[in-house]
Amino acid sequence: MVSSTQQFDRIRKRKKTTMGKRNKRDLRRNGTPAFPIHQAGYDAKAADAKPAAK
Repeated sequence: MVSSTQQFDRIRKRKKTTMGKRNKRDLRRNGTPAFPIHQAGYDAKAADAKPAAK
């Protein structure tokens, strides 16, 4: 039979790793906010403008 200390150490370690995974996933998901690419006053005839849909 496994000792109580060993058992709880393993449980704590397992919980820590899964919490880390969840935390990283949440941070990744909430990373860059959505922002407009062409802001007000953008020139559609600029050199870097995308061609208009035909």
